[in-house]
Amino acid sequence: MPRRARIVLQNVPVHIIQRGNNRQPCFFADEDYLRYLDWLAEYAIKWGCQIHSYVLMTNHVHLLLSSERADAGGMLMKSLGQRYVQYVNRVYHRSGTLWEGRFRSCLVQEENYLLGCQRYIELNPVRANMVLHPAEYRWSSYRANAQGEANALVNPHLLYAALGSDDIVRQANYRELFRYELEAGMVDKIRLATNGNFALGNESFAAQVAAMIGRRAAPGHSGRPRKTIEPESGELLLE
Repeated sequence: MPRRARIVLQNVPVHIIQRGNNRQPCFFADEDYLRYLDWLAEYAIKWGCQIHSYVLMTNHVHLLLSSERADAGGMLMKSLGQRYVQYVNRVYHRSGTLWEGRFRSCLVQEENYLLGCQRYIELNPVRANMVLHPAEYRWSSYRANAQGEANALVNPHLLYAALGSDDIVRQANYRELFRYELEAGMVDKIRLATNGNFALGNESFAAQVAAMIGRRAAPGHSGRPRKTIEPESGELLLE
């Protein structure tokens, strides 16, 4: 069966997940995370991508980005993925693939969903029981978005900028969003959309995307999604 073409549109934010092959680690030392972030910044500039949020987990990566070019996210991930694999294979004297096939992605409706997606991304280490609070995790955009830590990689979205009249107010309001866990329904919806290459948003947004791309942009309604637990990551997926 041919794989579904990726849904991409210019100027529409996209959530991307790339996993290590067989859920195995893709980062082994601090230097690996630093190299990946350096190259992410380099290729974001090259392909005209704005990185709004990210987290580097041990065996996978989450990004939230937007661009004026529909193909920019794919070009960034291709360039970055190839360069990082070459680095890992050279440093750790290994060969073969590092990533699990194609990265997964979904378009994100800005209203009501973009900041929720950012919370989903930056709360990943908390859900994985690696830290108690996202500020404790070094390899994410939370400290930049919530605490004003210098980070040239992060380019805030306009909805983030609208959280307040200045940086101090914006950061305080952003931190307020993290006082509570992300709603279970939102978590499931983000996972379903990203793993299924659907549009993340309300029915109107999905219909607009479907009209633009000429095919379905939302999961079918023939039955309830079956929940499974990924064996190594512990993440809940909807199939």
